[in-house]
Amino acid sequence: MADRTDFTIGDVAEAAGVGVETVRYYERRGLVPQPNRRLGSYRRYGNGHVSRIRFIKRAQALGFSLEEIESLLELEDGTDRRSIRRIAAARIEDTRRRIADLRRIERVLAHLVHECAAHARSPRCPIIAAITEDGPQA
Repeated sequence: MADRTDFTIGDVAEAAGVGVETVRYYERRGLVPQPNRRLGSYRRYGNGHVSRIRFIKRAQALGFSLEEIESLLELEDGTDRRSIRRIAAARIEDTRRRIADLRRIERVLAHLVHECAAHARSPRCPIIAAITEDGPQA
């Protein structure tokens, strides 16, 4: 990408693969710096803005929260590797907890589907019963 500093907000959003409202939201959160106004009253963005937004989106795809991303951005020079590892390790632990929860949910649902098929003549489906208060908990 050539070194550009003349992106409009629409241009920067398109180049980064997000919507204009996402760019504005990131600006309000302080994740993306607001450029100075020039050429009338329009803000002009640069390649750095596009790169920062892409970083945020990639980090989100890895499961990082915006709070964690904010911390990573504060450490973006990469010199405080201990802090970066701590943030990433916490993300790994949370991911492992979520995977365990999803596996538990999968087991319960598979059991309920089996029960529903096995007891087809029952007056009440075990899946519906499980979702109401009187059914098994996930």
